[in-house]
Amino acid sequence: MLDDAPAWRGGWLNRLVARPGFQNWASHFPLTRARARRDGAELFDLVQGFVQSQALMALVELDVFRRLRAGPQTAGALGHAVDVPEDRMRILLQAGAAMRLLKLRRGRYALARQGAALMGVPGLAAMIRHHRAFYRDLEDPVALLRGPETTELSGFWPYVFGARGTVPEDVARTYSDLMAQSQGLVAQDTLRAVNLGDVSTLLDIGGGTGAFLESVGGAYPRLGMQLFDLPQVAPDARERFARAGMADRVEIFSGSFRDDPLPEGADAISLIRVLYDHSDDTVRDLMALVYKALPPGGRLIVSEPMAGGARPDRAGDIYFAFYTMAMQTGRARSAAEIAALCADAGFDRIVARKPARSFVTQTLTARKPEASAPKSV
Repeated sequence: MLDDAPAWRGGWLNRLVARPGFQNWASHFPLTRARARRDGAELFDLVQGFVQSQALMALVELDVFRRLRAGPQTAGALGHAVDVPEDRMRILLQAGAAMRLLKLRRGRYALARQGAALMGVPGLAAMIRHHRAFYRDLEDPVALLRGPETTELSGFWPYVFGARGTVPEDVARTYSDLMAQSQGLVAQDTLRAVNLGDVSTLLDIGGGTGAFLESVGGAYPRLGMQLFDLPQVAPDARERFARAGMADRVEIFSGSFRDDPLPEGADAISLIRVLYDHSDDTVRDLMALVYKALPPGGRLIVSEPMAGGARPDRAGDIYFAFYTMAMQTGRARSAAEIAALCADAGFDRIVARKPARSFVTQTLTARKPEASAPKSV
């Protein structure tokens, strides 16, 4: 629709565009029909979005992408392998081809480039399976917006709420494994945006089993590293660093930043997908602790999906905003909001980096002033 008009005439124009008769006319008039039809197609994509997500879920659940990795197959062969009638399997495969995840050639289905890419994204298939819980919370989006007493996601992520010693090991492992599988992409984009060449020791808070630090250690072989997280994830972190040959480079500290002081000695601290898990009050307290733990001139690195603020972002303002709402803790914040929280804690030289892939992560860095007055926590 003609949405580029100046604001002063946007009211009457929107009223005109909202008329069904105008839409019918615009879709046939030579000067407007291309735009009107494109707008219609985009609106229909919004309407059918949930069906596409569910078709994708079925493709993942039935392991179609892996099965096609060996080569093209017919709908009959795939249906027989997964106990789905051939005619219904063909419907699913046609949907996959329509979404450009599969391609159809001479009656056989094969992986398309996007389908192959889906297999190459660490943790994506696991996250798609995990979406069952998220979709159930979104079944009544108005009820979610009004604030239900409990949600399915809030039960799935008790790790986020846990203080020291209160989180079962299997729950902590489920959370950490899911996050670790996709942490590789986050690490890639973070390390592209932030140079750690002048850092001697990096403390990663809430680092789970150490997936981010493993990537950091590979990129910076001489960098000292510290990991701080709940004691339930420490054994898996030790195993990870041992396998990577980094056991002697990483100090692991167990604790909860809600209850325990942070270890000192690092000249940089990273918060990788941590802030959006927590409320503003918890984030303010954490920022104060980070400020206290850093030496003058020390650097803070924040990396996580962010909302767009004045320029709404599809990933941050739709997916992550509703996901954190369903978690019933935290929220997707804009870079400006995070920068304000950093400034309130005493940080300066706050820089938000332009994200390479906003649906993966966005980075923000800040410094503790070189000569700073003592700050109370």
